[in-house]
This record gives sequence, C-alpha cells and structure tokens, in this order.
Amino acid sequence: MRIPRIYHPEPLQLDQIIDLTEEAANHVGRVLRLGQGARLELFCGDLHAYAAEIQNASKKHVQVKILASTLANSESPIKLHLAQGISRGDRMDFVLQKSVELGVHEITPLFTERCTVKLQGDRLDKKVQQWQRIVISACEQSGRNFVPVVHTPMTLTEWLQQHVELTKVILEPQAASSIAQLEKREAFGLMIGPEGGFSAQEVDLCQTHRAIGVRLGPRILRTETAALAAITALQLTQGDL
Repeated sequence: MRIPRIYHPEPLQLDQIIDLTEEAANHVGRVLRLGQGARLELFCGDLHAYAAEIQNASKKHVQVKILASTLANSESPIKLHLAQGISRGDRMDFVLQKSVELGVHEITPLFTERCTVKLQGDRLDKKVQQWQRIVISACEQSGRNFVPVVHTPMTLTEWLQQHVELTKVILEPQAASSIAQLEKREAFGLMIGPEGGFSAQEVDLCQTHRAIGVRLGPRILRTETAALAAITALQLTQGDL
C-alpha cells in the first residue's frame, strides 16, 4: 500500500509530535480511516520528506510523530512563473493542478481584457485559497516537497511591471519563433491568455516589456492546453523532462 503524503503548513523536525490540520485530519481519519501505528509521509515545503507515524486518531483529530527526515528535492533546474489569464469553470483549476505536476514554481492569475471572470473582495480571497488547496493537493500527488505559491490575481500591466527580472515568454499564434529556439535561462515568466487569448494591445504591451513571442505549432490551442504544452516544452528543452 502506498504511504499517504500529507502537507503540513508549519516547519517539521525529527521526534516532533504534531497535530495535523483539520483538513488533513479529516482526510486521514475520515476518508482513509487510518489509525494508531499507520505510517504517513509529511512535507512542509522545505524540500524534505518526513516519515511519520500516527500516535492517535479520530475522524476529526490526528496526532503524529516525526520519525525521520530525508532531503527529497524533485524541483526543476529552471524556475517557471506561470502568469495565467483567468478562465471560466474548472479550466483554471485544471491548469493549476497540471502545471504543478509539471514543475511550475510560481503562479499568478491574470485579469486581462478578454477575461470574463469577475472576482473581488471575499469572493476573490476564497478563490485564491481554493486554488492554493489545489496546488497543495497536486504536490501531495506528484511527490513535490516544494509548494508553489498562488499569488493574488493582478492585471497584466501590474505583473509586467513587477517582474522585470524574468525572461518573459508570451504565446502568440503569429510569432515566428518556437520554444525550442529560446536561449538557455534559469527563470522564465510564461504568459498565457484566457479564452480568446490576449488582445492585440496586450501583445504590444508585452513586447514593450521585452517579452519574447513564441508559437506552439500551426494549430490554435485552448488556454488550458496551451499552458500545459508550453510548460512541457520548456521542461523538455531547458528543464528535467
């Protein structure tokens, strides 16, 4: 039986006895129905995996002891910051989940001209929390011991102004270059439009910030497909695929 992997939001250390978070305890005690003596693997985002044993458990409360710590760094040699135009329904959730599995390092949802999703106030805060939970779940599943941060959504202009240090790449169907032609870099900011893509004005704006336009072959891809194809191509040509 595969040992369940559980995220813990606080630092962990050898021989420590901790209470799992309410959400994790519910999963371990109510869903998995694990009891005293069962083994878990915990991670807190510090690139280590922590072997743990359940000391006592109920459906709402699980206490574990940390038995061992192992450096388990599965991170890509390139840092990918995904700036993703917010899309409707579960498409955004899908992109976040799969991009984390593929090794993205940071994620910023973007409000763009063609974005039809309206988020603000408490609804925006709850949505960011939901997205972060999706990221954590993807880390649990994929064996990552680093947890990418989902930043508060912002406009494309704000993102461009805040990340001058990144080599920016924008997917643009009319671009002449492909991802395979990009020069080697340690960090990329990958910009993906929402349904309908970026507007012509937004493409021009990105170019004024020295973004490199690339295309993914002769076919037009959906926003969720484009993001994952681009991340895969970058990992293949410059990362660890």
